[in-house]
This record gives sequence, C-alpha cells and structure tokens, in this order.
Amino acid sequence: MRLLVEVGNDLLLVYFVVLNSCYLALIGLAFVEFGRAQRRRTFSGTDELFRNPLTPAVSLLVPAHNEGPVIVPAVRALTALRFPRFQVVVIDDGSTDDTFERLRAGFDLVEVPYVVPDDVPHHGEVRSVHVARDSPDTLLVVRKRNGGKADALNVGVNLARHELVCMVDADSILDHDALLAVVKPFAEDPLRVVAAGGVVGIVNGCRVSAGRVVDVRMPRQWVVRIQIVEYLRAFLTGRTGWSRLGGLIVISGAFGLFRRDVLVRVGGMALDTVGEDAEVVVRLHRRLREADADYRIVFLPEPISWSQSPSTLRVLGRQRRRWHRGLAEVLRTHRVMIGNPRYGRIGLIALPYYLLFELIAPFVELLALILLPLGLLIGAVNLQFAWRFVLAAYGYGIVVSLAALILEELSFHRYRRWRDITWGFLAAVAENLGYRLLLAPAQVYGVWLAWRGREAVWGTNLRTDFEEPTGR
Repeated sequence: MRLLVEVGNDLLLVYFVVLNSCYLALIGLAFVEFGRAQRRRTFSGTDELFRNPLTPAVSLLVPAHNEGPVIVPAVRALTALRFPRFQVVVIDDGSTDDTFERLRAGFDLVEVPYVVPDDVPHHGEVRSVHVARDSPDTLLVVRKRNGGKADALNVGVNLARHELVCMVDADSILDHDALLAVVKPFAEDPLRVVAAGGVVGIVNGCRVSAGRVVDVRMPRQWVVRIQIVEYLRAFLTGRTGWSRLGGLIVISGAFGLFRRDVLVRVGGMALDTVGEDAEVVVRLHRRLREADADYRIVFLPEPISWSQSPSTLRVLGRQRRRWHRGLAEVLRTHRVMIGNPRYGRIGLIALPYYLLFELIAPFVELLALILLPLGLLIGAVNLQFAWRFVLAAYGYGIVVSLAALILEELSFHRYRRWRDITWGFLAAVAENLGYRLLLAPAQVYGVWLAWRGREAVWGTNLRTDFEEPTGR
C-alpha cells in the first residue's frame, strides 16, 4: 500500500511538472506571435480592407435562447460594426422569455415569406422569418422550435447569403474593428484559410456605452476575476501558441469565422454534442487532411469578443461541466485521429495533449487531493516531498498564470489601472489555490454524462443589461 501511494505521488508530481511546462511552452510561442502582431499593427491594412470592394462579405450568426436582457444591445452593436458588407442572422431557438418581443420592438421587425434551404441538416422546425423594416438586408431574425445551439447555427448557415459565416454568442459584444481583423487572413490567403478564431474577453465589470466596451475594468467578484486570468491563459496565450504550431483545434463559439462552402461540405455543426464549436474544427482537420488539402486554421490575438461570464460558482460549475462533456464527446467521436500520423500535428500532438492534460486533468487534481494527504498519513511521503509537490503542482501553475497575465499587459495593455492589474495578479494566485479543485467535480461529472450519452440541452446563465456596469 505504501509503495503504491509513493509511486502514485511520484507520477502525479511528474504529471503536474509536464502539464505546467506545456502551458509555459505555449506562452513562449504566443510571445513570438505577439511580437509579430505588434510589428504588423502599424501596417494592418484594415482601412484598405474596409474600402476594398473585393473584401469577402460576412453573415453573422447569433443563436439565442432566453437572452432577453442582452439581445437588443448585442444585435445593435453587431449592426454597427465597421465592415463593408455583412448581415446579422439571429436565430431564436424556442425562447420562453421575451427575447423575440424585445427584438421586434427594438428593430421594428416584419414577417416575410422565406424558403429555408437545407444545405446542412437541422431538426427544429422554422416557424417564421422576420426582417428589420428599415434595414431588411442587414438584419434577419428566425423563430424556430427549440433544438439546441448547434441546430440553431445550422439554420443560420442555411440562411446565410455571404461566403463567410461568423458565429457569435448572443451575450457578446465585438470590438468595432474586430470583423475586419478576423477577415484579414481570408483576404490575404483566400484559398487556404478555412477558419479563424479571435480572443474572448470577459465584459463583467467593464463599462459599455452604445454597444461598445469603452472602459475595461476588473469586476468585483473573485470568481470572475479568476476567470479573466484563466481566459488570458487559455484563449489568448494558449490558442495563440497552438495556432503557431499549426495545431489549433478549438475556435470559441463566441467568436469564430468559417468559409461557408467548406462548412457545408463537412455537414455543418454536429447535432449530437454540446461541444459543437470544438467538434467542427476537429472535423475540418479530419476531412481536409483525409482529402490531402492544403489549408490553414488560424487564431488571432487582437480581435476581441466581449462576453458575460458566470458570476456564481453554481452557474460556473454548469458551464464547465458542459465544456468538459463537449471535450469528451469530441475526443470520443474522433478517437481514430489520436496518435495517428495520418493527421499530422493534430493527431500526434494536439489531440493527445487535450486527452492527457485537459480531459484527464480534473481527475488527477482530485486524485492528488486524496493521495498526498494519504501518503503523509501512512508515511509513504515526507514533508520535503509534499513541499516539492505543492510547488510543482500549484507554485509552478501560479508562475504560468502570472506569465500569461504579464504577456497580455506587455502586448495589449487592456487593463490600464494599477488596481486592476493588482487584482489580476492576486487572481492568478487564487486560481491555483483551490479554484481548480472546486471545478474538478463538475468537470468529472461532465465526462460521466458524455460516457452515459445523456441528452444535451442549452446551458442557462443569468444575464444583465450590457448598459449597466456588470459586477461592480
């Protein structure tokens, strides 16, 4: 028994060292990419892209389910984006609140006859199609029977009339030039780029005016402050690093741009998973590599989509349970790719990483919580080892989170108050001192739900009006 506990603790120590070293390596790759982005910022060419008649047009797809408090300001912000040609398609997926009534009042919607194509499959019956009276070419609102987020997105893909489709959450606000920035790779390399993702920031605590984030601030709730640091490490530095490696497999559903023809070719969004945003990217890699296509899927650290995050542990737990369930479903669906050299860096590096260091991580966290105290109790480990373990698992993790925060501040400096930066540093410490353990049971339960194949449903969150400073 003592030997097993001792060996187990040694393996856990190695696991955490390798995990945090991988995080640090991704941050290093992000540092290189940020340097390139900063040098190119002066010559970004967004003004030329805005004036160029050949700039690809975009259909913005906004799936909405019970988003009444935020839907009108969010759509108003989207219709005011700086971009030459685009349409906004809102898909009301069987909302039971006043989401549609607010849209109808806010944009003077009128019902129009419309035949919905069937380029990609969907289950929810389309009940009606509406356009804004003053701008029928800019805003299209669809009412359908509830079928889930992926089903709503597929209806949006069918109704999209432009060559690029951008998926945006209903509780999100895009930076004014975000669409120009994320379209740029498609304009520069139109034959190879098939998908691009942008950074997701947390709007809680920020000041929003006329559909724009005008003052970036740290919120008051510690649970949200910790998520901000987590997002910087995962969305900003982590995905930038993976993009640099050519191994990006996740583009957030809150802000992702795809070539419509390629999306239709692979069948649209999967209807049998809650992780449809990651699944469609992995499926793109799989189908395009099987076809020996020359393609690129990229991540850009500059364009920002601001989204409301959970402000309570209960709602956050449901979100992370859903995320981890989605990851488990993606890895199960595409398990043939894992370790398969046919799929290049995706099969040999990216997917094994997500299996070993993302899917399994909460199990390891909980196991460490049991094995280390047990080892001390029965004398299998001494205090010196325990301190090394804590430093490797949590001290090293604090260093990684601080490195991500420092890199963001040096590169983009979005938080301009020293007080906010101080809160960020404290949140980076707090993240590794109990936060991950609090979420681990919900993540483990998510894997269990994926294993059991329980029916997936829309997640719920408490929304507040964008015009109010959330969390302050």
